[in-house]
Amino acid sequence: MHPTATELPLWHTLLLIGPIAAYLLAVGASARRDVATACRLAGHATGTALLLALAGAVALATSGGGTAWGLRSDAVGASATVLVGFVGWIIVRYSQTALAGAPAALGYMRALLLTLGSVLLVVNSNHLLLLSCAWTLSSLTLHQLLTYYPGRPAAQLAAHKKFIVARLADVCMWLACALLYQAFGSLRIDALLVLATAQTALSSGTVAAVLLVVLAAILKSAQLPFHGWLIQVMEAPTPVSALLHAGLVNLGGLVLIRLAPLVAEVPAAMALLVVVGGLTAVLAALVMTTRISIKVMLAWSTCAQMGFMLMQCGLGLWDMALLHLVGHSLYKAYAFLSAGETVRQTMVRALAPARLPAGPGPQLAAAATSLGLTGTVAAAWVAWTDAPPALAAMAVVLALAWVPMLLGSGAPRSWQDRLLPAVASVALTGVYLALHTVLQPWVAPTAAVPQTALWVPVMVAFTGLFLLQWQLTRQPAGAIARRLYPWVYGGMFLDQTWSRWALRLWPAPRPRATATPSPSVPAP
Repeated sequence: MHPTATELPLWHTLLLIGPIAAYLLAVGASARRDVATACRLAGHATGTALLLALAGAVALATSGGGTAWGLRSDAVGASATVLVGFVGWIIVRYSQTALAGAPAALGYMRALLLTLGSVLLVVNSNHLLLLSCAWTLSSLTLHQLLTYYPGRPAAQLAAHKKFIVARLADVCMWLACALLYQAFGSLRIDALLVLATAQTALSSGTVAAVLLVVLAAILKSAQLPFHGWLIQVMEAPTPVSALLHAGLVNLGGLVLIRLAPLVAEVPAAMALLVVVGGLTAVLAALVMTTRISIKVMLAWSTCAQMGFMLMQCGLGLWDMALLHLVGHSLYKAYAFLSAGETVRQTMVRALAPARLPAGPGPQLAAAATSLGLTGTVAAAWVAWTDAPPALAAMAVVLALAWVPMLLGSGAPRSWQDRLLPAVASVALTGVYLALHTVLQPWVAPTAAVPQTALWVPVMVAFTGLFLLQWQLTRQPAGAIARRLYPWVYGGMFLDQTWSRWALRLWPAPRPRATATPSPSVPAP
């Protein structure tokens, strides 16, 4: 008899499956309907799913969580369900206008609803095999959205590269399921976590399974060098880009957070997350600064943010990774859906007074002030709450992030104008650390704290990134900038190397010759 969580009552179970059922019922009801009717059904379904997700979160807070019918109600799933419900509702409403009158709009809307339903199945699943199947299904339905314009070679190539990476990740998950079932005789996630954490030492098969799960998350989170498809998939319609960057690409982090107690028992897996995630975050952040296209810049930003989230998982900061995931999803959905305003905003900024560049003295003073203030708050918090040392790395990253706020526009300021950003940095640091204390018991209460000092290279890497960007800002045409620019702009040419190997293994299909969509359809 395997240990399992509390069985949910029927009413709570119905709230758990309600959002998924709303999407699937809308898909079935829209069959053989006209586009206008299908869009209305999609709007009703996403609105209903959001309301049911909110009701499920209230039920969790008041009655507690549990499992039923292969699904699980807990803080991670409830947070992700509300997030998916809200973002899905916004994207469907946006799509109704953006793709009005477009060819194949009915198929687009049904694929969109299927994608949302499969994502909810991933985040609420309590069975690893069901989770893997739903993850695969979300990838396949997303592929239909990414190839919405079948006559565009660039869209077809990027979608094919994504298809290859996703299938490799699926193979990793299937192998992990087989190894975990062989080791524990069950694939129920609650049982796996209890059985794994109760053992003094994990078997080699279990360690290999955890590493395969981590590799699957790395592959589907577009980490270097498997990131190229995420950057090049901008040929898809804008709402698809918003859904991808605000939802689908985050699933790797959610799966890791769901399996946190098991992943934390494998030091090699935690180290792999820190190394791959940290390097991706640093390199992608550099590449992003060289791009002009707003959507390409946002894509590189997503690549960096996913790396940062996986790095937080590797440091054992599972709660901060979930908070980062939610915040990034909301920001990136807004950023993509409002990308069309970029030209107007750029024109407004061009008419504004030029910002005075700060010299090295004020920049170093702002960095020292930020490090001092944030470091003091973080050290006091760690001493007071016995927080993990990994928070020191996050404190350094926060301190470096506050530097532009402390620096200001470079114009002369009064002492009140200087004091306010300092107070704000201290307050925001306190809020960030407080959220860690509040969320940790809800997100991963039984996950072990990494014993190795993985946070030290993280501090070094982000400090080095800050100093390099500072030097490039000071001397944008200097020798360092001239030597680095071709490599940074080319993404270190990692995608070219990977793509050459992948396409030789599985060549891309030729794009189908189709009519060009109506000129009335907004460009993606």
